[in-house]
Amino acid sequence: MEGNQINPEYEARVGRAVAYFKEGYNCSQSVVAAFADLFGYTPEQAFRMAASFGGGIGRMRQTCGAACGMFLLAGLDTGSTRGDDREGKAHNYAVVQQLAEQFRQENGSLICAELLGLKKPEGTHEPEARTAAYYQKRPCAMMVETAARLFARYLSESKQVDE
Repeated sequence: MEGNQINPEYEARVGRAVAYFKEGYNCSQSVVAAFADLFGYTPEQAFRMAASFGGGIGRMRQTCGAACGMFLLAGLDTGSTRGDDREGKAHNYAVVQQLAEQFRQENGSLICAELLGLKKPEGTHEPEARTAAYYQKRPCAMMVETAARLFARYLSESKQVDE
């Protein structure tokens, strides 16, 4: 696989992430669930583990939930399991920072409120109904696609190196 090409199996997961979002799952849940089985988790487990990160972490409009999902997946792939593993932590942080920078370059920000064009967070915990108007005014499906594609590209490149 050359350069930015994505393994077809991983590419299919990008579409799955967007489909999950359009079914009503939040941005983070959608990204995580599309790849969860690669790490031994069911979609239901992924929906639970990523539930709090939607809407820019609990709908506070902070770090984009789709990006948070991508970071959660990076942890499942490279996360350290020992408290004293400084090298492992450093590797994971490097992967997260690389993915974050790619996401920022593609979208202009990692901050949910900025991506949505909000002057200030909306101040409510109530999620909006998923209607045609919702999808038209929100770039969230695109953020889900971007995060899933960046993670798919990362997996394609890292697994190619492992072989």
